[in-house]
Amino acid sequence: MSEVPRIAVTGATGRMGRELLALASEREDLDLVLAVSGSAEDEVDGVRVADAEALPRLLVENEVDALVDFTAPAASAEYVAACADAGVAAVVGTTGFDVEQEAALTQASESVPVLKASNFSRGIAALRRAVREAVAALPDFDVEVTETHHNGKRDAPSGTANTLLEDIDELRGDHPRVHGREGDQPREDGEIGVHARRAGGVPGEHDVLLGGDHEYLSLSHTALDRGVFADGALDAAVWLSGRGAGWYDFGAVINDEE
Repeated sequence: MSEVPRIAVTGATGRMGRELLALASEREDLDLVLAVSGSAEDEVDGVRVADAEALPRLLVENEVDALVDFTAPAASAEYVAACADAGVAAVVGTTGFDVEQEAALTQASESVPVLKASNFSRGIAALRRAVREAVAALPDFDVEVTETHHNGKRDAPSGTANTLLEDIDELRGDHPRVHGREGDQPREDGEIGVHARRAGGVPGEHDVLLGGDHEYLSLSHTALDRGVFADGALDAAVWLSGRGAGWYDFGAVINDEE
């Protein structure tokens, strides 16, 4: 690996791709050497964007150390496979994978380091810790999870909401999830309500409500700008570069674990 990690960004013409390029260009702890996209744009904010179909070759030619991906599940699985072939670490922020696509990422981690996270916000990491502590302390409280995102987000519930639900399941066991309610639907014991809202350009809001008979606790996080996710993903790419093959967690980046 070079003195600073050489970074590639996929989906360079998308919402997160543009944010990644803007922030990567300002950082001194990495070198942005490659940006690719499946769209026809040749340049984004002064950064040359190559055709994503050439990624396998370009990863080698540009001696990339780590790739950052926020695209779509099918494309992401292909890009991570290309990383495995080229010996490039992969940081994945894409959500909505099916079982087969998730397996492809796991397989790639046998050859290169792969770090996949539903959210790269340090605030969300703190929210997860707080939710786990609250759920453990209030075992009889009802739980509702609500997330709000921009009107272009495809997967629902969000990857972060699913991660929060998985954290809750680890503590309470696998309980039925009710996605929204309509008509005569009294709450059943143990169920977890899940609500997804899509509006405007909201970067991301997540709220976990724990309700008892005489009190409730609400834990929430609001992202004001996509830069928080982009910066976290770039932190992960710098941290992951040069590490051994395997499956990594964003919590290790936050704690700067070896």
